[in-house]
Amino acid sequence: MRRTKRYTLKGGANPLFHIYKTVSFWKTFKNTAVIEAGRFVPFVRWKNALYRRLLGMEIGEGTAFAYKVVPDIMFPEQISVGKNTIIGYNTTILAHEYLTDEYRIGPVVIGDNVMIGANCTILPGVEIGSGAIVSAMTLVNKDVPPGAFAGGNPMVIKPASAKS
Repeated sequence: MRRTKRYTLKGGANPLFHIYKTVSFWKTFKNTAVIEAGRFVPFVRWKNALYRRLLGMEIGEGTAFAYKVVPDIMFPEQISVGKNTIIGYNTTILAHEYLTDEYRIGPVVIGDNVMIGANCTILPGVEIGSGAIVSAMTLVNKDVPPGAFAGGNPMVIKPASAKS
């Protein structure tokens, strides 16, 4: 089970329809502007600085977010990425999910020296261990152990000892 906190609105209201009861409009507006700018900034150090200072993300030294990576727009402060990690082109990192009767928020923790391929989606409440490799187009819906190889949808994990 992913590590998320579950919330419901009074009267069973659809949380996405009532989005600004769950997160501030101005926070979402600012985060959207920062992330859209960051998606196109060609300098990794600038992008990391934007995300650290304006979104509250933890990003280790030497980490690179490729072109068009999208961190969570509503709760980016829930995302932590270690040192010397690569997040591939067009990957989405979610720290929230809205359902018809509840919404969930959970931290995403990505370790050191992780390689995440292009077009991945990382769901809230997961941890990707240091040294792990996630292949392109993977839906990361559970934890990936350190040093493991993970890929596909549904995601299949090969432990570090079986990687060769």
